[in-house]
Amino acid sequence: MYASVVVVGAGPAGLMLAGELRLAGVDVVVLERLPERSGESRGIGFTIRTMEVFDQRGLLPRFGGIATGTFGHFGGIPLDLGVLGAARESAKTVPQHRTEAVLESWVRRLGADVRRGVELVGFEEDADGVTVHVRGTSETLRTRYLVGCDGGRSTVRKLAGFDFPGTDATTELLMADLRGIDIEPRMIGEQVPGGMVMTARLPDGTTRVIVGERGTPPRRRSGPPPFAEVAEVWKRLTDTDISHAEPVWVSAFGDAARQVTEYRRGRVLLAGDAAHVHLPAGGQGMNTGIQDAVNLGWKLAAVVNGAAPLSLVDTYHAERHEVGRQLLVNTRAQSMFILGGAEVAPLREVFTELLRHPEVERHLAARVSGLDIRYDVGGGANPLLGLRLPHLDLTRGRHRTSGAELLRRGRGVLLDLADNAVLRRRAAPWADRIDVVTATAADDLPGGTTAVLVRPDGHVAWAAPGSHHDLPTALDRWFGPAG
Repeated sequence: MYASVVVVGAGPAGLMLAGELRLAGVDVVVLERLPERSGESRGIGFTIRTMEVFDQRGLLPRFGGIATGTFGHFGGIPLDLGVLGAARESAKTVPQHRTEAVLESWVRRLGADVRRGVELVGFEEDADGVTVHVRGTSETLRTRYLVGCDGGRSTVRKLAGFDFPGTDATTELLMADLRGIDIEPRMIGEQVPGGMVMTARLPDGTTRVIVGERGTPPRRRSGPPPFAEVAEVWKRLTDTDISHAEPVWVSAFGDAARQVTEYRRGRVLLAGDAAHVHLPAGGQGMNTGIQDAVNLGWKLAAVVNGAAPLSLVDTYHAERHEVGRQLLVNTRAQSMFILGGAEVAPLREVFTELLRHPEVERHLAARVSGLDIRYDVGGGANPLLGLRLPHLDLTRGRHRTSGAELLRRGRGVLLDLADNAVLRRRAAPWADRIDVVTATAADDLPGGTTAVLVRPDGHVAWAAPGSHHDLPTALDRWFGPAG
């Protein structure tokens, strides 16, 4: 069987990538080893940036009611995300199995072929594509590009020989989602004699507990730890008995920090945890993986569809590898506060004092929310270049719309806010790849901006005034030669 792209892994990153490819009309097969969704909660929320990403694809209503707020933290030290003044708030209580259910329903409706109970066991790459061998079906798959979204123990990464430098885990933490128990909430990273503990109430009525005993090295495990072990450690650290609770899901994780040196090797690419692993502080890993997929999807689709050269896909590594590097820096810093003992108390105290300065709080809030990401799109004086398009309320004739709604189709958008006919004529040769929209904004954009070229991932690739390049040059760079 043939598919233009084969994605390995039906987690949030893999499903998001499949959706982005299908929006561009690319045929895609998703291979998932598990025969059905696990039902595990794992990552339990969305950063502000992921909320924006889901909004631009019209996905938020599919989740039903989402409890949002402005509370955040850095290594257990509280952060007010409201200082960012963002149009959206973060969501802290959406379990990962719900995210996967919503995304899978979306990508299936778009026409993605999601195959469960099918495990990749090998592949060979040649000049024209990749031959994929699987267990669970007699078929051999042939594809132009193979993308590993198969998690921190990625089979694709190992088989392809990606370098994965970093540090091994030094501490193990135990996590369990429990029913039939009511215990007081504890902030993540709360220090107790001998370790750290955390509790959180999830929307389905379960209670999540995380416990880490200081000085406990990671164990080699063939499966999840028994709940009795979690209850035993919890009892030692808190003097509270939770052994009567009903475990829904139990897991163990550590503070390993690794990142591949390249996000593409030939026709094989990586996204999400396959490309970067770290302490899961604030759910940043899942959210970064979703955003990896949104950055890669439209670029890979343009190459597959013959609209752009392979150099466009190379910007995926250039842009997202740095994001992943910064992710590891901030999660390793957080791990010092979360896992450290009395020796980090002075540092925690100084850090807490620094966060009383608004500019420091804004910087860290933007970092953990994903709002500080700016890509190199060619330079210029316009303050929007490389950033995501800010929230915009727009009027087109008699109709009201928004910047997010203009991106629902997964296409580029040239937004003309000054009714500039010359600009629209210059963009006309790319009409098969971008939507040209003339509208009026309710509020002025920074820098006196009168026009923006927005990539399918929502980032501003060109703006007037203030870009170093003219519009045709920007269109050619990000969308390929004129049609």
